Amino acid sequence: MTRYFLLFYFVLISVSVSAKTIFVASSKSDNSIKDAVLKASENDTIFIKSGVYYENLISIEKPLTIIGEEGAIVDSQEGDEIFIVQSNGVVIKNLTLKNIGVSYIKDRAAIRLNRVRDVKILNNTLINTFFGIYLQKSNNCIVDGNKIIGGATDESTAGNAIHIWQGKRIQVTNNEVSFHRDGIYFEFVDESYIAKNLSKNNMRYGLHFMFSNYDQYENNRFQDNGSGVAVMFSKHIEMRDNQFLDNWGGASYGLLLKEISDGSIENNEFSRNTVGIYAEGANRLSIKSNLFHNNGKAMDIKGNSLDNKIVENDFVGNTFEVLTNSKSNLNHFEGNYWSQYTGYDLNKDGIGDVPHRPVNLFAIVTDKIPAASMLLHSFLVNSLDAAERLFPQFIPEQLIDQKPKIKPNHYDQN
Repeated sequence: MTRYFLLFYFVLISVSVSAKTIFVASSKSDNSIKDAVLKASENDTIFIKSGVYYENLISIEKPLTIIGEEGAIVDSQEGDEIFIVQSNGVVIKNLTLKNIGVSYIKDRAAIRLNRVRDVKILNNTLINTFFGIYLQKSNNCIVDGNKIIGGATDESTAGNAIHIWQGKRIQVTNNEVSFHRDGIYFEFVDESYIAKNLSKNNMRYGLHFMFSNYDQYENNRFQDNGSGVAVMFSKHIEMRDNQFLDNWGGASYGLLLKEISDGSIENNEFSRNTVGIYAEGANRLSIKSNLFHNNGKAMDIKGNSLDNKIVENDFVGNTFEVLTNSKSNLNHFEGNYWSQYTGYDLNKDGIGDVPHRPVNLFAIVTDKIPAASMLLHSFLVNSLDAAERLFPQFIPEQLIDQKPKIKPNHYDQN
């Protein structure tokens, strides 16, 4: 056993001795990053000193660590991609990358990973880069601590800040992404983890899933986007402890669910969104312990969403609590707090003695005739409320919380 240990030790020593550090300085006219990458051996470190480097199409085809000194800037001058990573085990960190030109035939990115694994993209700043970081057919990679600021003015000339197409076990953490089409985009990405990111001011979605399964996202903030998050054609997505804030507009949602199943939405905050959660073809979800606060519509659940458990949530100060387009209900509501509940609790057990019907007749009217919303505080609406109590057949009879809470489950009203 001692002999094998010594052999392993000497192998490590030989690798560390052979690896070297190559310095690149912008002050030297014959000293470029591309040349350093070509000259480097496997496992070398390239240290880029402070300065501006006008380079692009730097292909990395061996495991290298590329580190920037503070003030190291690589500028593509509205040209093509900067780094194209085609080797496993590459690290790119502490660089500022900028000015990738818009292309209508190629998804140009500041950093592209192509069919690789075990690559780390760490603590970089990307400015005006069309697509920021683009992973394709790559696994076991980490994208952490990057700040990506786009210059999007319309969707046709905007890429995504972090774009991942076909991959497994990707970690996207601690990034700040803004002013792109989508902040973070997953398509055919499985078993991956998204946490502690700030995605704001993006034109379409803060986070967008397509055909992705068994992923988790938690402790992220999605704010002031076209819509906060879209999860589409996916299953087993866990969504916990996120904030969906200030996503306003004619077709804006905190969270858009379309054709998804068997996931969980727990301990999130939905505040000041046009619609907190919009669900179409969403089935067998656990929607639990969330706060819906000051939204236009807290939840809009279409009739083809089945077998969801909506329990122990707090609905506070929303204009409309729940909306549906069906007269039937195949979802389970229980133990939620509804600030519009007008019942009572005579036995003081914390549960209302009268069930709560969260669907409001006027909500159905405004969904069909949006212009009717201008009558929200009028005498007509009060008349509709009275009609609703007299003729409850106008609203879904089965959509009811039999055990509404008298006090919030989690929300502190003080």
